[in-house]
Amino acid sequence: MKPELSLKIKEEVKKQFDTGFLAVAKYPQWVANIVLVPKKDGKVRMCVDYRDLNRVSPKDDFPLPHIDVLVDNTTQHSFFSFMDGYSGYNQIKMAEEDREKMTFITPWGTFCYRVMPFGLKNAGATYQRAMVTLFHDMIHNEIEVYVDDMITKSRKEEDHHMKKLFERLRKSKLRLNPSKCTFGVKSGKLLGFIVNQKGIEVDPDKV
Repeated sequence: MKPELSLKIKEEVKKQFDTGFLAVAKYPQWVANIVLVPKKDGKVRMCVDYRDLNRVSPKDDFPLPHIDVLVDNTTQHSFFSFMDGYSGYNQIKMAEEDREKMTFITPWGTFCYRVMPFGLKNAGATYQRAMVTLFHDMIHNEIEVYVDDMITKSRKEEDHHMKKLFERLRKSKLRLNPSKCTFGVKSGKLLGFIVNQKGIEVDPDKV
């Protein structure tokens, strides 16, 4: 591995450890390797190769929303707020007895996730279940949720209320990523589409 990539991994591990996402693993039965995934901005994301663990893990069949249906549910609305969960899956805590299954190895030691990491085959279903449990009475009414992507919608500006949503997020200690949120707009991007008061169209950046 190139020295500059090795340093990036070390920085990311330290950052996640200091944040409380990681713990030192002792005598783990499962150990995975790190893989680097390129990001759109030219940076790299540190991921863990959990393929061996995924093979022996039972599949969670909790359904994800159909994207076309979810996007269609935004039609006939004029005002929107688009939100993204901060560090997405990492906001879900791992059961203590399962943490060491999340162990990965680095040149500086072995670490395990205290929160749900990217790379687990059931991560999306687990996060979606949490969102449905939290917002079940709001989904298909004033909000739509696809894993860590959220949108609030209203037909009139004066009806575009965020208080109820924010209160539930705060109560559950879930955070949003401000740099990826847009509030009170008439048009925005959602899951590969552009939604606005006229309807929906394909996002040209995704073509």
